[in-house]
Amino acid sequence: MLRRLSDLRVFVQLMGACALAMWGPAIYAVVTDDNETARAFFYAGLIWLLFTGLIAIVTANYGANLAPRSNLLALVLAYLVLPIMAALPVIQAVPDTHWGNAWFEMVSSFTTTGATVYDVPGRLPDAVHLWRATMGWFGGVFILIAALAVLAPMNLGGAELIAGRTPARSMVAGGQVTQGADAAARVTRGVAVVFPAYLGLTLLLWVALMLLGNPGDVALVLAMGTLSTSGILLGPDMAAPLGGFWAELLICFFLGIALTRRTIPGLALVDRRAKLRDDPELRLALLIVLLAAIVMTLRHWHATGLAMALSDLARSFWTAIFTALSYLTTTGYAAAGLPDLALWTGLGTPGIMLLGLAIIGGGVATTAGGVKLLRVYALLRQGEHELVRLVHPNVVSGRGDVARRLRQEGAYLAWLFFMIFALTLVAVIMLLTLAGVGFTDAMVLAVAALSNTGPLAATGGPVPLAYGDLSGMALTVLGITMVVGRLETLALLVLFAQDSWRR
Repeated sequence: MLRRLSDLRVFVQLMGACALAMWGPAIYAVVTDDNETARAFFYAGLIWLLFTGLIAIVTANYGANLAPRSNLLALVLAYLVLPIMAALPVIQAVPDTHWGNAWFEMVSSFTTTGATVYDVPGRLPDAVHLWRATMGWFGGVFILIAALAVLAPMNLGGAELIAGRTPARSMVAGGQVTQGADAAARVTRGVAVVFPAYLGLTLLLWVALMLLGNPGDVALVLAMGTLSTSGILLGPDMAAPLGGFWAELLICFFLGIALTRRTIPGLALVDRRAKLRDDPELRLALLIVLLAAIVMTLRHWHATGLAMALSDLARSFWTAIFTALSYLTTTGYAAAGLPDLALWTGLGTPGIMLLGLAIIGGGVATTAGGVKLLRVYALLRQGEHELVRLVHPNVVSGRGDVARRLRQEGAYLAWLFFMIFALTLVAVIMLLTLAGVGFTDAMVLAVAALSNTGPLAATGGPVPLAYGDLSGMALTVLGITMVVGRLETLALLVLFAQDSWRR
């Protein structure tokens, strides 16, 4: 039976997994005596499971497609179709909503963005919030498996920096990808390697958060939001307490998983012999978090007239560290002391700094979005080399093949991606302004969507922005931008401009 299921098309497997996942919130709704919501999720899951079964029967005799482009196309289709499937129970459970809002909510969850249009407390049943967190968790493990099974073999998603090869170079006839196993086999192996570790870490964090005093359902949603970096909570309030200092410290530890690909078992292009402390992504992330925390703490200290008590200064520093790490990993959780700091100092959140952290993003081939730390590191190393060459024109820097590739071809590809990212950001801002959004608000919303950091809308601008106040056109632009940010524009260019890459 399992062999027959593994032989199905990858996209059919994803549809079946999404349909079965709907029964989780249904069970939760039954336990909490919310029978209306339970029926909505149960029947939606049953309908989609039957529909998936019919598609599986129709496509059962189709031969496996070994073309790398088909694997990438299946990845894009997952982000286009699965949110539509996931929106059906939301429509049934929330009668006074419409498809546009439900689709945006599910796209935001599946891309691990965490933005919500339902920002009024009590607007959604708790089972729907659990479904948002489940889709975010599902989207997190999905992008990890895709990084291992689809993107890395095609030198995409940051793998091109380490390999030093042009993205999708292996798509040329005779490349290693076309000689390998089909997409279903690679995804099956990816699930076997990544999913147990991802599930185990989620359960471990869930239990630990419950031991620290959080209710079971709150702790579960918080654990899923942390591991997937979606930043989703059991409710619309992103400034809700996370359980105190020790819970925040624990969340920080698990957020560190999104800083480096070395934490993901089985990921290609990782030298396991190298020590973790020598990992360039992790070292750069720690430096960025420390510098950002110092700047934010000094900002608050100066605003109080240099009269802050030592305990308050320490609390401010911890709040700044947690906030910086949360936004660097594109999660967007807020420490419990953040509202208090605003009250003490009379200052808002450091929006420009948070925008910059979200744009940098987390590690390559992790659940975090943004430009990615390895690309920033490659550009920094190349800039350092150019400065040295001003004094020593014949200097040769970079120790080892990996360091030289990262400084040469890697820096070129990182700069190329950064330019594409910037042009995409400009295009999204233009579309949002055409949809009636002001320029400053459009910039904040565009960065939030393209970096998959939904809570940035409430903290990145001079005033908090609500997604529920946007027009349907603006929400559509942001939803598409979230998918582009999650898949990265370079991968979409490879998919739709294949011939130009071959040349």
